Amino acid sequence: MQHRIINRQGFELRAVICDTCKKQIIHPADLNTLEDFKDLKGKTYNVKLRVVGNSHAISIPKEIINFIRHHEKVMDDMVRLSFDDMRRLSLNFGEEF
Repeated sequence: MQHRIINRQGFELRAVICDTCKKQIIHPADLNTLEDFKDLKGKTYNVKLRVVGNSHAISIPKEIINFIRHHEKVMDDMVRLSFDDMRRLSLNFGEEF
């Protein structure tokens, strides 16, 4: 078995992989992180849109921010906002898109 890093849904997971039978054993802590992400990803949040000066503000639920802070070692104070579709906005934390 050889130690490898595998990528699933944007997460780098530590694993050992058998070259003969191709069986993978993923580190339990990394599996827990992936499960926490799946739980958050499946939820829909109702948030308020507020007027702040000449702009509008949306509150992001604390559990999402805590997950990002805990699993992303660095979280920028600034995020990137993009207007994807007529009814879709995207927030990007960090430098990757």
